[in-house]
This record gives sequence, structure tokens and C-alpha cells, in this order.
Amino acid sequence: QVQLVESGGGLVQPGGSLRLSCAASGSIFSINAMGWYRQAPGKQRELVAAITTGGSRNYADSVKGRFTISRDNAKNTVYLHMNSLKPEDTGVYYCNAAGLRYYTGAYYSLPTDYWGQGTQVTVSS
Repeated sequence: QVQLVESGGGLVQPGGSLRLSCAASGSIFSINAMGWYRQAPGKQRELVAAITTGGSRNYADSVKGRFTISRDNAKNTVYLHMNSLKPEDTGVYYCNAAGLRYYTGAYYSLPTDYWGQGTQVTVSS
């Protein structure tokens, strides 16, 4: 009933830029926060950036000053603008919608976290 669809990954040279998008679809009533996580080979999934409905942002130290997260609440869409990309930014990037509630036609669901399918970002020369 709820889907998160990501787009925008790919191969980029060091120093380059990419923009990731994630759109949540379904009968969505509210989403507390939306964010991006990444997982590099052999490593645990880590938070990259997150943004609340009110616009408060949180970034991993490793991406501060290079990445910018933004959100269109009306479209239930979150973006990640990535500049000055480094090889260590390589990984699968996952979109997260935290505390999402949807309407079934009869009631509102309990807040639940949803994940996208992931999009590969490779930074290499």
C-alpha cells in the first residue's frame, strides 16, 4: 500500500555531483522524518542525512558541507544533493520514511518505518 521509489544513482568521478530522489506513494497521511542511509560493501548501514516535517536537518559528519537534504512535504518526496563526491561515498543508498501513517479508508495506520529498494552510487575514476 505504501511504496518508496528511489532514483538518481549512478557512476560519477571524484569531485562530481549527483542528486538522489525518493518519492513515497500511497494513501499517506503523515511522515515524521525522511532520510537517506547508505551501506558500503562489508560495512553496516549508516545514516547519511535526515529531515523532519518541520525542516530540521541532521547530517553525518563525513558529508557535512558537501551534501544537502531537502524535502517536498506536499509530494512526500525527499532529495539528496551530493557534491564533491569522494570514493568513500560509494555504496547503496536507501531512502527511509520514519513514522509514516497511511489511511486505509477506514482508519489511520500506526506509525511505521518504510525503506526504499536502494540505489547504487559509485564514485570512481
